[in-house]
Amino acid sequence: MKNSSKIEGLIDQLLEKNIAFAAWFNPRESQLGLVVGDAADVKIYDRFDRLNGEAGFVFAPFSITSESPVVLLRPKYYTGDFSDANELDPDDFVPFQQANHPEKCNLVSREDYLQLIEKTVMDIREGALSKVIISRQIPFARRDTSLGRLFLQLQEKTPNAFTYLVNLPYAGIWMGATPEVLVKSIGERFETVSLAGTQVRKYDGEEYYWSTKDIEEQAFVSRYMLDVFFNFDIHQYKTTGPETLESGKVAHLKTSFFFPKEKVENQLGNFVAELHPTPAVCGLPKVLAQQYIHDNEPYQRKYYTGYLGPWRLDGQVSLFVNLRCMEITSDEYILYAGGGITARSVPEKEWDETNQKAKTLLSVINPEGSLPVPPKGESFGQ
Repeated sequence: MKNSSKIEGLIDQLLEKNIAFAAWFNPRESQLGLVVGDAADVKIYDRFDRLNGEAGFVFAPFSITSESPVVLLRPKYYTGDFSDANELDPDDFVPFQQANHPEKCNLVSREDYLQLIEKTVMDIREGALSKVIISRQIPFARRDTSLGRLFLQLQEKTPNAFTYLVNLPYAGIWMGATPEVLVKSIGERFETVSLAGTQVRKYDGEEYYWSTKDIEEQAFVSRYMLDVFFNFDIHQYKTTGPETLESGKVAHLKTSFFFPKEKVENQLGNFVAELHPTPAVCGLPKVLAQQYIHDNEPYQRKYYTGYLGPWRLDGQVSLFVNLRCMEITSDEYILYAGGGITARSVPEKEWDETNQKAKTLLSVINPEGSLPVPPKGESFGQ
């Protein structure tokens, strides 16, 4: 990327001065999007539908809490194609003062994770749940490395993903490379995506074969999309797929849905509020799955499996689900990875899937490629 060293330096300066900003690359594009604002430009919301009539960069959690609200950064400075680091002076912005105090996390033992998956499979077989996503945190010691450089390296390794770096009140610093569109404007249409199923990425043109479990898991998400469409009187739409989408070290099954903007243009915040969280990151039925996650995952997801992206900037919307991401604290990179659990799930394969998903970020923060080994007998989430 042109002037990459200067852009790295600018991003590191914004972080050092604790300036609110969001930087991103759209999939298959080389232009850097950037929003920077004063502390007063940050708006906090306690409902997803409060975004109606707003514009900025949105960073929304999986579930809204007092510690993890919807954050909208209104632009004091905005460009969709940032290339000249000399045009922006971090001293022109007022930093935010709120200190973020992320909880430290510990490695999850393989044994305890497998036990949780076994329990979840039995609960699905015996109860009302069809699918639920179970995730885990994977912490790494933070190295003395430029986060601006890591961000640009991540974009180089994941050109098919929405690659981002944000520093925001309540959220703190997050970085990721997500393949999953939530809602995106394309001309006079909106696109939303059903993405599920995971396998290791193949190379040299090798053909993909998908399991019954993967196909069923992705079909759950597609059917949910159609239910949301019905609630918003969307009866005419176009689909493409299912097809294989490669992103980072893994591949997924993807179906795209396209529908006229006019159907939700004036109530897009409400549409997103009903769409999120999709079964791809939560489960079905949605309310039961959310409660199951709350009761069984031993940590708060915060902004993992939430959504983020430009909201009404230049009149366009480009929201993505926050996957393949990490929270960055003063001394740790906290990676997040999960998988869809159904009655057909095999616990060992689910553990392997979370490891494969973590490798997207691992390839940047730990080029040696090894995952940390949980201490034997360590309790889940302790």
